[in-house]
Amino acid sequence: MTALVSILIPCYNAAAWVAATLESALAQTWPHTEIILVDDGSRDDSLAVARRFAARGVRIFPQANAGASAARNRALREARGDFIQFLDADDVLAPDKIARQLAALAPRSGCLACGPWGRFEADPALARFQPEENWRDAQPLEWLALNFAGRGMMPPAAWLVPRTLADAAGPWDERLTLNDDGEYFCRVLLRSRGIAFVADARTYYRSNLAGSLSRRRSDAAWQSAFLSHELCEKHVRAAEDSSRTRRACADLYVRLAHAMYPACPLLVAECEQRIGRLGGSPLRPGGGRAFRIASRCLGWKLARRLQLAFTSGASA
Repeated sequence: MTALVSILIPCYNAAAWVAATLESALAQTWPHTEIILVDDGSRDDSLAVARRFAARGVRIFPQANAGASAARNRALREARGDFIQFLDADDVLAPDKIARQLAALAPRSGCLACGPWGRFEADPALARFQPEENWRDAQPLEWLALNFAGRGMMPPAAWLVPRTLADAAGPWDERLTLNDDGEYFCRVLLRSRGIAFVADARTYYRSNLAGSLSRRRSDAAWQSAFLSHELCEKHVRAAEDSSRTRRACADLYVRLAHAMYPACPLLVAECEQRIGRLGGSPLRPGGGRAFRIASRCLGWKLARRLQLAFTSGASA
């Protein structure tokens, strides 16, 4: 197998981490790779750091700031590979990650691969790998139902996507910021024949970064999250409109409502209407023992307000 793998890196203000990310891409044991970095108008030294790697074959494309999805789409347009490896500019791949996933996909036409991922803050060697329910082979709707219910996520770098599936799914939705990857991979998965989980193909996911998209809680970010969930419902129910897919979509809206409350009451109300139309969900908001008791006695909304008030008072 001599497949070319395109490693696509969107970069924005990642000067502190992008060198380690690029080193992990260059260290892949699979010999047939191309590395494409799109700098999305960084205001720090990210572009200068990346350019140090041009002599080692990294292709670099600067653009005006347009968002991570636009940067990934630019990289996709430049990519020539048979497989696509997305890699955020602060994450790291194990050296054999791509090779192991390619080997697993060789006999499984039409599938895509994922693998275990661990959170770290500064040193990948200290990453915490905590298995989740979807760390296994699965059919697309089965995997998405687990994901929608909060029983497992998968960061972009953990996947390896055949180019045929990426082309069939179409580009990243550039309207989205928060949960843009959830909506994109929902489309990719639904065009696949299944997911191959490769237990020894590791990805290292950098967490707790100030200013990261996943930590944004602005009105615009929540609007993006709602739109991405709305699109996921549309994609899933277009593939199969059944009791199991309606339940999965209801689970998705329940989790979003819990996360948005009380910051976005109108969006929470819209989620609740959709949950009702979909037939409801048994999911309850997560929390400690005190929160669970308060939720049963007072309802989850009042319990959440009390929780936030207590947290705010304790940190004052």
